[in-house]
Amino acid sequence: MDLSYSDAEREFQLRARAWLAANVPDRPLAPPYTEVGIAEHRDWEKRLHDAGYAALHWPDEYGGGGADLVRQALFGEEYLRAGAPQRLNRLALGLAGPTIIHYGTEVQKARWLPGMLTCAELWCQGFSEPEAGSDLAAVRTRATRDGPDFVLNGQKTWTSLSVFADWMFALVRTDPDSSGHRGLTFVMVPMRTPGIEVRPIVQMHGAPGFAEVFLSDVRVPAANVVGEIGSGWAVAMTTLGFERGTGLGDHVRFARDVEQLVAIARWAGVANDPLIRDQIAARYVEVQQFRRYMQRVTTRLGAGERPGPEASMTKLFWSEMEARIFETALYILGPLAEMGDDAWQGVAPGLHRRYWHARAARIFAGTSEVQRNIVAERVLGLPREPRCTST
Repeated sequence: MDLSYSDAEREFQLRARAWLAANVPDRPLAPPYTEVGIAEHRDWEKRLHDAGYAALHWPDEYGGGGADLVRQALFGEEYLRAGAPQRLNRLALGLAGPTIIHYGTEVQKARWLPGMLTCAELWCQGFSEPEAGSDLAAVRTRATRDGPDFVLNGQKTWTSLSVFADWMFALVRTDPDSSGHRGLTFVMVPMRTPGIEVRPIVQMHGAPGFAEVFLSDVRVPAANVVGEIGSGWAVAMTTLGFERGTGLGDHVRFARDVEQLVAIARWAGVANDPLIRDQIAARYVEVQQFRRYMQRVTTRLGAGERPGPEASMTKLFWSEMEARIFETALYILGPLAEMGDDAWQGVAPGLHRRYWHARAARIFAGTSEVQRNIVAERVLGLPREPRCTST
């Protein structure tokens, strides 16, 4: 049974639907890894902000919409149904902003939050490193105190949008003698600071959506630390809780992907194959399960619960489901999957690119293996998995 909505919630939904129908661009925006695409997406974000839709989940005292979870979910559904552009500054609005609201000083909130809302300042995330991917506690980027500043040296990788970003929220090691979770600090780094070099990474589908970021004697004011110096792990875990617990309204996107599986099967002439029909039906059932699960999450968060380790269940659920959807697409196509995207452009635009991105979803924001460990140990209370120790 669906969530029951009040008259006010239904009115909000209809108002959002009407605004999106009148304002969503009638053509896809240029890719956000190009200068033209960045400019077009910034304009769209500004339009969302002016209409009050940029950050419905933020408190209204910080410029957000102050919307409850139900309204956020309703807007997310309508946004996806309308085919609206992918959000550009989602790392700021979904991660850095809520973290600043929770941990930041009033000066920090006044400095950073307005630019996030209007997309005047674009943000990237500096967590992953060559030796600290799934094991985030292995961060090696050093931050040495020098008077009023920290001097940063190290490398970040898989940094989305860093080529165009104005700021990076980063996890660095401020205690050189520490290891693991201790001695880490959460700091905001201006990306135009001398000593920062950004090298784009071209992916298998040909798009440079990520980059490596090299930091060589980069001076950052100590005033840019969010939370306490040395307590960055707690801040970062709160940030990742915001990331892994999102998904309100996303079932619409996955439902649309399953509808596309049907179209692909018809295009390939295999829509009556019982094995393929079983595969598509399995994906449909998973999406409906995810929808019900997110309704449950919405109810719990709406009752005041904070994202905890259960957020890993959400991340694990949708990333594994998305990968299976696109694996099913290639299974349906069989040998036809070797053809270029132009062959089925009218049926499944960008299928190869979306397939590879879905596989990456099992890695970014925490690998599926790590999420399973978190769910097993911190949610279900199972014994810790044996860890390898160096001798």
